[in-house]
Amino acid sequence: MFAVIKTGGKQYRVAANDLLKIEKVEGQVGDIVEIGHVLAHGEGENVTFGAPFVDGALVTAEVVEQGKNRTVIAFKKRRRQNSRRKIGHRQLLTTVRIAEILLGGAKPTKKAAAKAEAKAEAKAEAAPKTEAEAAPKKEARATETAAPLFKAPKGEPDDLTVIKGIGPVAAGQLNEQGITTFAQIAKLSDKDIAKIDEHMPFSADQITDWREQAKDLAKK
Repeated sequence: MFAVIKTGGKQYRVAANDLLKIEKVEGQVGDIVEIGHVLAHGEGENVTFGAPFVDGALVTAEVVEQGKNRTVIAFKKRRRQNSRRKIGHRQLLTTVRIAEILLGGAKPTKKAAAKAEAKAEAKAEAAPKTEAEAAPKKEARATETAAPLFKAPKGEPDDLTVIKGIGPVAAGQLNEQGITTFAQIAKLSDKDIAKIDEHMPFSADQITDWREQAKDLAKK
């Protein structure tokens, strides 16, 4: 049996045990995720199509890996205008293995459900028994999560949106990580760029281009 599913704005023809990469879905390695947008299913020449989706059809998949696709570069240059723009995009991907194709409102098998229950039980056992014991761990995790990648310099922050390729959302993300001035971006080392590439949704090529623009802006 095969099915045609839609996820991340793309369509895939899948069968049990197929391994494929799709746009990122939330989940840890080993988790079972459900894909409810089934456009069609069939076996041999007997195919059922949805309008647009098949009622009661569901595809489950196991998360194998969370990763990134290769960097895609978009470069634009206007002749005799001294204008150029270079933007990089690195799509987040999830590698999944198709587990089951379920029809007629059927639920995942006990194997998948048992796996999820076992994980829940393991988390419950690992959790502290009292709130007093849980409080220090929660505070430590919050501190670790909230810690920015860099230490913001003193003084007024610069308007990072002046740099081509940095919009309001990207500027806010950079500020949250302690990057607030042109001078700071201009002084980023290759090691710093690799650090940002690893922890933020920006490619190394994209950050390098921002660094070159920031060098000119920092002089003004």
